[in-house]
Amino acid sequence: MQEVRVRVYKSKELPLNWFKRQQVDQKDSADLEASVKAILNQVKKDGDKALIEFACKFDKATLTPNTLKVTVDEVKEAYQKVTQEQIKAIEFMNARVSAFQKQLLNQKETKFFNEEITVRTVLQPIESVGCYVPGGQAAYPSTVVMTALPAKIAGVPRIVVCSPSDAQGKVNPLVLVASDICGVNEIYKVGGAQAIAALAYGTQTIAAVQKIVGPGSKYVTMAKVLASTDVAIDMPAGPSEVLILADESADPALIAYDMISQAEHGTDSVAGLITTSQKLSEVVQDNLSKLAPDSPRSEKVVNSLTKYGFIITCESLNEAVKLTNDFAAEHLEVITENAAQLAEKLVAGLILIGSYSPVALSDYASGTNHVLPTGSFAKAFSGLSAIDFMRRVSIAECSKAGLEKVRKPVKVLTDTEDLPNHYRAVEARFTQ
Repeated sequence: MQEVRVRVYKSKELPLNWFKRQQVDQKDSADLEASVKAILNQVKKDGDKALIEFACKFDKATLTPNTLKVTVDEVKEAYQKVTQEQIKAIEFMNARVSAFQKQLLNQKETKFFNEEITVRTVLQPIESVGCYVPGGQAAYPSTVVMTALPAKIAGVPRIVVCSPSDAQGKVNPLVLVASDICGVNEIYKVGGAQAIAALAYGTQTIAAVQKIVGPGSKYVTMAKVLASTDVAIDMPAGPSEVLILADESADPALIAYDMISQAEHGTDSVAGLITTSQKLSEVVQDNLSKLAPDSPRSEKVVNSLTKYGFIITCESLNEAVKLTNDFAAEHLEVITENAAQLAEKLVAGLILIGSYSPVALSDYASGTNHVLPTGSFAKAFSGLSAIDFMRRVSIAECSKAGLEKVRKPVKVLTDTEDLPNHYRAVEARFTQ
């Protein structure tokens, strides 16, 4: 049985920028960037030909320009390969996310009136979006719902999904069913950095999109960052994270289960506990040692916890809050007294309050989005929503009397900035 020992710190012992050190080391960043640039450039140059070559190399699939796109018949066939229970679960998630996203769009227009000047702001959907859905050994229909459905709610007319195929040239049927339920327009059998290149720059078969969203491997993430000079992306995204802020009232076994559930995402996933209770820290560590080695996918779980798991004990709640906000986790569970009030002071991609709000709730059932900022980017980025698929347009209209009232400050400011023709354009409306 493998021993599980996460890193344990007293708050006063933490190294400078500790929250960065807990996240994945990017020593290979230069090599990664060079590899991804080569893929992007090859897709730019060769289009479909490059996609077909990469599908053969990485997915062991034999594709042609005619089979890159998933057909209607393939989608129909996918329904025969999944259970009714799975379809109902996807529809359940679809309904929850749809209801929440529609609430965000309730106020589509705002108006401001002042000095006979009317300014209003309207939200308009972008024209197209590409959703990346990871493939490989696991199926992620939830990622389809979390990326494509908000775009559909926003009114985006063209929604594209890219997901790698298996060696037989088939996309996972659950991904196809979820895409159909969410109203996706086009699905392509393309994965990895090459999928991002196709969505960003277009090929003979795949037309470029205006925005690319969705999680993926380090290659996908790097491709999105590199392509972001040419196309909009959702956010920088790295390995998944959970941070748990807890006091002595928390159940240590539940905390251990939540850290283990995070660790099964991959060997680079981050799971941490910040607590004001030394006893809780010790009991959680004991629970991890007992539960992790016998858990499903135990090898991945143990490796992840050993490498990126941590527990920090603080002397006060204020200190714990500061460290929590320094980390700015993707998922933050708050299991303390007065957790709801405390949550208003905290920074994270998503905050889950209380013992009955595990990360799995937000991933599948709460209606919130699980495409969230990682790597402390929650300090400046928000989770994906329908708003991210819309542009905010301001529309201003002024009467002659209204323009007359603002002539003087406009004259002063145009003189200050040495832009005389700006004021002449205003003045002409009263002298012509």
